[in-house]
Amino acid sequence: MYPAELVKPMREDLTKVGFEQLLTAQAVDAAIAKDGTTLVVVNSVCGCAAANARPGASMSLQNEKRPENIVTVFAGVDKEAVDAARGHMVPFPPSSPSIALFKNGELVHMLERHHIEGRPAELIAENLVDAYNAHC
Repeated sequence: MYPAELVKPMREDLTKVGFEQLLTAQAVDAAIAKDGTTLVVVNSVCGCAAANARPGASMSLQNEKRPENIVTVFAGVDKEAVDAARGHMVPFPPSSPSIALFKNGELVHMLERHHIEGRPAELIAENLVDAYNAHC
């Protein structure tokens, strides 16, 4: 587990643009079960989260169509919440960072670490915008 003071600025990269930080399995389950669309970012301390996932997720929100709910959990910190989020992402294996879009509780789009790592944030944002345009 990472110390809270270490991950605070990494959490804030998403919370400052409107993502809700979820800390419990119950909060994750409730967010994903909501009607409409929910974007879930599994945040991480790794470089590809900093350079690609967090900026890409933030940029994607500039689109006209966007998820009604945007939430995040932090791998290596919020174990219960992360495990719950990953449980909803089956059949995809656990990876962090990762980004999932749910519609009415069903997984409709998934970006795993191998879709994020080594790709520019703009490409991540474009991928998410395409998903928003199709599902939101």
